[in-house]
Amino acid sequence: MGTIVISGTVVLVILGFGNHTWWLVAVALLFVYMQYGRGGTSASSPGGPSGGASGAVPGSYRAYRDRRDKQARWDRRYRREHPLESRRQARERKG
Repeated sequence: MGTIVISGTVVLVILGFGNHTWWLVAVALLFVYMQYGRGGTSASSPGGPSGGASGAVPGSYRAYRDRRDKQARWDRRYRREHPLESRRQARERKG
């Protein structure tokens, strides 16, 4: 995602030599990406009550743990709803 945003920004800056409005669009694109994209800090670290010296680490670990637990629930549900397919996949992994 970051590569696409950087590439788009470069294209908009190049277009900006003919029309300076494109530079404003490039700045707006970078601003939106920094606020709401992957590198933003406002949406990704809510700051829980246990925040200590490492404020961003618990949030990212909590998000990782939530994703891991969600994936485990989906895996268990898939194995429960598709027992034959999950057994076949397990056999293929072993052999």
